[in-house]
Amino acid sequence: MPSIHDVAALAQVSIKTVSRVVNKAPNVSAELRDRVEAAIDRLGYRPNQSARRLAGGKSFMLAFLYNNPAPGYVSRIQMGAAWRCRDLGYHLVVEPLSPEANERFEVLDRLVAALRPDGVLLVPPLADDAGLLARLTEMGLPCARIAGSLSAPDFTIHTPERAGGRMVADHLIGLGHRRIGVITPPPGHRAASRRVEGFRDGLEAAGLPVEDALFLPGRFDFASGITAGEALLALPERPSAIFATNDEMALGVLTLAHRMGLRVPEDLSVVGFDDTSASLTSWPPLTTVRQPLEDMGRSVVDALAGGGSDAPEFLFTLIARGSSGAV
Repeated sequence: MPSIHDVAALAQVSIKTVSRVVNKAPNVSAELRDRVEAAIDRLGYRPNQSARRLAGGKSFMLAFLYNNPAPGYVSRIQMGAAWRCRDLGYHLVVEPLSPEANERFEVLDRLVAALRPDGVLLVPPLADDAGLLARLTEMGLPCARIAGSLSAPDFTIHTPERAGGRMVADHLIGLGHRRIGVITPPPGHRAASRRVEGFRDGLEAAGLPVEDALFLPGRFDFASGITAGEALLALPERPSAIFATNDEMALGVLTLAHRMGLRVPEDLSVVGFDDTSASLTSWPPLTTVRQPLEDMGRSVVDALAGGGSDAPEFLFTLIARGSSGAV
């Protein structure tokens, strides 16, 4: 197999320069980087990971920790993070954590002892888990969070959740809906709770009453969408539209509507949030708010592995599809 010496000889550079290119180090000129990368491609060179770890004092591993029941949301962030890790010569380790404090700390301790990751990626609700954040600080592990609300000295992508909720309210009110049910997030999802605040903003701006009976809790999973949807549609004056604050619950409402013989959107409009892949395969396709989840996954990896310091601003977009229509 070709060695780093072969690459250096072909590119006519030092071994140190090859190492800096392989490790994505800054301050390498574009001309040198192109020469080294061309030599690597021509020879089919693959860096020795053990040598990289010894030389740089790094594991070249990042840990993605989650405790979120919405698989579509998690998988799209994971995909973006995994592809970016590949670009930067890192590996992504994915670990679900239990909500139980002691158990999740045990899993974290074992993970760190075995793999010694160079950093940790967190998504809601772990992004606002004060105990977990404190434990990572004690360990000296760099952390990058998506949609974190708690103040912490780490890299955090702040997301426009409130603006997204307002988009949904404006969309449904613009279609003539005046009685709209809302399936709210679990209590621990602080960022997602701002979606409900934005929706309330839209009702108040339109001069519509905010009825507590129309706001029912969900668990961000398919089953709770069905359960909350049943309660909303059993009201004496049932809503003409339901906003579920994530796609998994919205898909549960869609399934319930089909079971009840309700036409969507003629009898009931349904809107979700996240724009997961399942929102396109449902029938009818789901109106939802798009988050650039893959891009967010790439950004948190950049922060940990690529040295990114400034969190980019991401915009949310309402994607109107067949599940919402005029009242």
